[in-house]
Amino acid sequence: MLRVENLSAFYGEAQVLREVSLEVSAGEVVTLVGRNGAGKSTLLRCVMGLHPGQRGTVTLDGRDITGLPAHKRARLGLGWVPDDRGSYATLTVTENLTLPPTVGPDPWPLERVYEAFPALHTRRDSAATMLSGGEQQMLALARVLRMGARLLLCDEPTEGLSPLLVQQVGDLLREAKRHGVTVLLVEQNLHFATGVADRHYLLAEGRVAEAMDNSEVRSRERELLAYLGI
Repeated sequence: MLRVENLSAFYGEAQVLREVSLEVSAGEVVTLVGRNGAGKSTLLRCVMGLHPGQRGTVTLDGRDITGLPAHKRARLGLGWVPDDRGSYATLTVTENLTLPPTVGPDPWPLERVYEAFPALHTRRDSAATMLSGGEQQMLALARVLRMGARLLLCDEPTEGLSPLLVQQVGDLLREAKRHGVTVLLVEQNLHFATGVADRHYLLAEGRVAEAMDNSEVRSRERELLAYLGI
């Protein structure tokens, strides 16, 4: 579904990504792991078209989207879930879900969103600021599905959340996958990553150092945790 080939990215003269190549198949959940500063979030921003300083190619469903701006990538089914969640703080859950336009090829009706995320239905008349951290993350994921995203780009969805809320976010991603949604996410929590993802790319100094499945990550957990400094 997604192919990134020889992607390099720069901030001014500083090179952050160095010829990164990876693939994500339809229906997969794939994580990007690595130390702070490895280029994980920049890679997501490049895929979404939010970072202009880049070389290489990004292909979605066989179509080269490298030169497309972010809003046109959204119309093709890419959904951006930033680490700050991006909710409209004073609007209700329902208003947050219905205000953005449905732009992707397969938007979820509001009824389907509430069926998949019943907690949001319960809190539908609550302002976003009144939601817990886990509920705010749920709203961020649901909003891009409502807009029609088929591939979610999630930047550290568990950052700053308690273990219980981390578990809830994992349930959300598994639920999205069950509904046929593909996910590429940045994640530091290895336990969480192996619980939700099919495969993992380890980034080091702006390059893909390794591609691993869950069994490899689990067998090398102590080594990887020491490397990541966790």
